[in-house]
Amino acid sequence: MSTTKPTKSPYHHGDLRRAVLAAALDVIAADGPSGLSLRDLARRAGVSHAAPAHHFKDRTGLLTAIAAEGFGLLAATIGEAADLKDAGVRYVRFAREHPAHFQVMFAPELLREGDLELATARALAGDALSGAVSAVPPEGRGPDARLAGVAAWSLAHGFATLLLGHNLDGAVGEREPEEVFRVLAGMLFRGAAD
Repeated sequence: MSTTKPTKSPYHHGDLRRAVLAAALDVIAADGPSGLSLRDLARRAGVSHAAPAHHFKDRTGLLTAIAAEGFGLLAATIGEAADLKDAGVRYVRFAREHPAHFQVMFAPELLREGDLELATARALAGDALSGAVSAVPPEGRGPDARLAGVAAWSLAHGFATLLLGHNLDGAVGEREPEEVFRVLAGMLFRGAAD
């Protein structure tokens, strides 16, 4: 009869960071950012309550990582746009496909400002939008490209926000929201490609 105890193998999750991010995005999509807790996410991922803190430190760190990831995805999406209208369409599509990212990205009170990853991703998204605006001739956007960028962003962001809040259900009806947005962008930026 052996009295040796079996050795306990260490628990290995795989990609805990990705698992926690995925669980957090699910919670945010269902309950908003206020429903998020690291302890609940650890339970969902099947790890100790301290494990998510290893990657994110705290709830603010987790939300900041989500926002940085979202801005990175948005930058890549807008960067592939053919023109300004397409950039706006892609912005709206991004919001529809990534509603949890979208909620967090534009809630600075939830984020750790000064985070390098967040600042870098945010700058890349801003540069992608600026590039799309700059490609529109001045007669189509006006003499001030910076203000045209604010107008383009306001239109895309406002439309996406209203859409996600179901405030445009009647106005959009059965039409594809991205195509409705394309028409609206054409009303604002006459020189942008159709």
